[in-house]
Amino acid sequence: MSLEKLKDWVGRTQATEDLAAPFPVRALAATFDADDPEPKNGDPLPPLWHWLYFLDAAPQSKIGADGHAERGDFLPPVPLPRRMWAGSRFSFDGEPVRVGDPIGRKSEIRSVEPKSGSTGSMVFVTVKHTISGPRGVSFVEEHDIVYREAAGPGEQPKAPKPAPADATWTKTIMADPVLLFRFSALTFNGHRIHYDQPYVTGTEGYPGLIVHGPLLGLLQIELARRANADKIPRSFEFRALSPVFAGAAFHIHGRRESDGAITTWAANATGGLAQQGKVVFR
Repeated sequence: MSLEKLKDWVGRTQATEDLAAPFPVRALAATFDADDPEPKNGDPLPPLWHWLYFLDAAPQSKIGADGHAERGDFLPPVPLPRRMWAGSRFSFDGEPVRVGDPIGRKSEIRSVEPKSGSTGSMVFVTVKHTISGPRGVSFVEEHDIVYREAAGPGEQPKAPKPAPADATWTKTIMADPVLLFRFSALTFNGHRIHYDQPYVTGTEGYPGLIVHGPLLGLLQIELARRANADKIPRSFEFRALSPVFAGAAFHIHGRRESDGAITTWAANATGGLAQQGKVVFR
């Protein structure tokens, strides 16, 4: 299938329902070492914790070589082997989803854009998710996925630019395989780049296991919201710039801006900028 033909997927929709059960909330809080109270029905679900729900339970026989569900159903059958989470944007305009709520998600393919870069052909797919609860639409998420060509012989990730050094808050986290496994399990993410060392190094050409982009995004907004517990996020966005690899500590930073927004970023073990974002409060 030609890359241009993939644009036929634009406009496709998918609807999913779930229940915002308390156990995943407790499990993610434990994974984050957060000393939170036991979650109860009626508690507001923190921003981005909806990723604990609406999980894609594809049959084992329908799993592709990378551990994801085979493409060509809802997501277009992009003929490029490497897939990464490129970024997300959130608008929190409605009432928050609460623990115990029946919840729904409507997803729509908004764009499919073939591009060329220094490492060859790429395809960016943007999916819009609208999440609702008993009180109506809660928030909207736009998720960018990038598909890339296979790694060339001896290909190495490009060195990231240095991260800013003027953080207001910083949290250091050890990127060990157990953290990656627990997050993969909580989000039912079978992508082998997060747990299969021979696959990620031998097939995809990376030097080690990769920390999940959405895990970094969650940690970024967690740092900002916990440092501003009296405020409610209105919007959040993050963009992946360079992978963070397991086996060393990484750092989540936040900086208060003059307009009250919080600039967030993730830095790898050597201080390279891996992911950047911004939280705006109501």
